Amino acid sequence: MLTDSSIALRSASPSLLMRVIKFVIARGKPVFPHDEAGFHAVMAGRRLPVDAPMPEGFRKRFVVEEREVLGSRVVTLHPKGGPGAWHMLYFHGGGFVQPMFKVHWPLVAAMVKACGISVTVPLYPMVPEAPYTAQDALADAVYADLAARHDPARIILNGDSAGGHMALVLALRLVRSGGPLPGKLALFAPWLDLGLADPAIAAVEPHDLMLKIGTLRACGGLVAAGRAMDDPDVSPLYAAPELLAQLPPTRIWTGRHDIFIVDSRSFTGRLRAAGVYAKLYEYEAAPHVFMAVLPTREAKDVIGLLRAFLAD
Repeated sequence: MLTDSSIALRSASPSLLMRVIKFVIARGKPVFPHDEAGFHAVMAGRRLPVDAPMPEGFRKRFVVEEREVLGSRVVTLHPKGGPGAWHMLYFHGGGFVQPMFKVHWPLVAAMVKACGISVTVPLYPMVPEAPYTAQDALADAVYADLAARHDPARIILNGDSAGGHMALVLALRLVRSGGPLPGKLALFAPWLDLGLADPAIAAVEPHDLMLKIGTLRACGGLVAAGRAMDDPDVSPLYAAPELLAQLPPTRIWTGRHDIFIVDSRSFTGRLRAAGVYAKLYEYEAAPHVFMAVLPTREAKDVIGLLRAFLAD
């Protein structure tokens, strides 16, 4: 169960700018179709997704490193003054099937600038053009390389939505393998159960402008590729307590108009029960991955809390 020490309502009502953003989202083209049939129609015979290019202005604002790992581009941004004391490995969201969005780059830049950290971003291959194993292999390889060159205790894993899933599952794989663990774990609106099994999610769905249960279950089934939905590698919500107990201090940020809020609450409770120093920060009426809308009061609060988490 959640307690006062494990959950905090950071915003009791949406800011004016957040209300405007939600109005625009509601009238724009959805990121994902709002029904299962629409999802399958979009995925059938689509062109290979292309990642949004990194803004060229970043080369003046940051020290940029680029390399190729397992055939995928990996970008690292350092503060202009050189590598930060903390190094973040960040996985972008998009349901495992969508590439790096344009809004992800400013979010990465904001974390580098506000927190004084280095951030590595793997531009991983998409399902179904590549299997989920290719995404996992890239995550493992990039982390192993980073941990060989940087103190693992000063590495923080982070990701939004499906990227939050990737960060968490990577940490759990490291626990099982006995590899060097990161010092901290940050999850932005993580997708924790690809099957969305909790019936309480249905009550949140009408308020979610971006995500729908049927669409996500179809997407989750595509990513699972025959694996059981309650397999912890598929849905880390169901990881065994003895594995969760070995995870580093964890912070989760989720809006209350995001269907992932239900599993975020459950997972925070499971982490706390396992003895992990975990906290969940909630934002009233905030939509999915609201922290990417940087000018909002809510997004600024998330970045501030992340900075404080790294300084703790």
